Formats: sequence, C-alpha cells, structure tokens
Amino acid sequence: MIVLSWDGLESNSRETCSVSESEDGIRVESIVDGTFGHCTYTLIADDRWEFRSLALVLGSRSLRIECDGAEWTVDSRQRRDLEAAREVDIAISPLTNTLPVRRLGLAIGESVDITTAYVAVPDLTVVADPQRYTRLADREYRYESRDSTFERVITVDEHGLVVTYPGLFARTAR
Repeated sequence: MIVLSWDGLESNSRETCSVSESEDGIRVESIVDGTFGHCTYTLIADDRWEFRSLALVLGSRSLRIECDGAEWTVDSRQRRDLEAAREVDIAISPLTNTLPVRRLGLAIGESVDITTAYVAVPDLTVVADPQRYTRLADREYRYESRDSTFERVITVDEHGLVVTYPGLFARTAR
C-alpha cells in the first residue's frame, strides 16, 4: 500500500489517499478537504488500471459511477454520452491522472487521445471530456484538454502517481 498527499494549489485543498494494488486490482481510498468542503472517495480499477467504479461523498451529497468496460452508469442511470470514456477525471484530485498513465503504457514520444468521465466538484456533475496524453520522458507526460487551450506537463513517480502538476497540485511530505 502507498499512502501519499497532495496540496491543491488552485483549489486550496489537501488530499491524502492510499493506493492498494493486488492481483484483484487497484483500490484507492481518499480524503480531500478544501474550500468546497470535506470529500471522500473510493475508486476501484482492475489489475490493468481499467476504471470500474467510483463512490464519492461530498458533505451530505454522494455520487456513484460505474463502468463494466462498455456501459457507464451514474447514480444507477445509464449514460450513453460517456460510452467513449475509459476512466474518470476528478477535478479536485491528481490521482485520476494515474489511470491513463498506467493503462496506456505509452512509449516516450507517443501520444493518445482519450475521453474521460469528468467529475466536477462541488457540482458533482459528470460530462465526457476529451483529453490527450503524450509521454515526453521516463516520468513526464503532457496533458492536453482537447476542448480548451489548457495543457500542463506533469511529473510522476515510479508508480505513475503525480508528483507535480504545475499550478494545480504538488505532492507533499506526509
């Protein structure tokens, strides 16, 4: 099990999470506190880092997202608009960048366009979000939004977990 923390530079938040990897898959347990309130989430992925479920609680509100590899549901309602998505992207957490980094296994210089199910916080809305990941070096990836001009070069550790995400997140000592 890996336990780590990040400061949310833009959201004035602090996230502490544990990542457990086994032959059954990946389980992330996280707590994020910020100006938006107290948020907890549990994220499950299979052993190939393919997203399966997210249970998120923000104050008295909750959100449940599931994907069986083909069909997405949000709070038990089928969401056909998310069919192209392969993982979630939680606005207040750099942890979700690890899902495509690990799943894609890009070679240096390789780029891939993906779609995520973007989870806005504190709104708890979920929309399809086109993105591009380019592996620049052993531990550097360029993240690009495909529907805006936003882009950043993120640095990850040997596990694919974000160390720095300029302007948004920075890993902290526990």
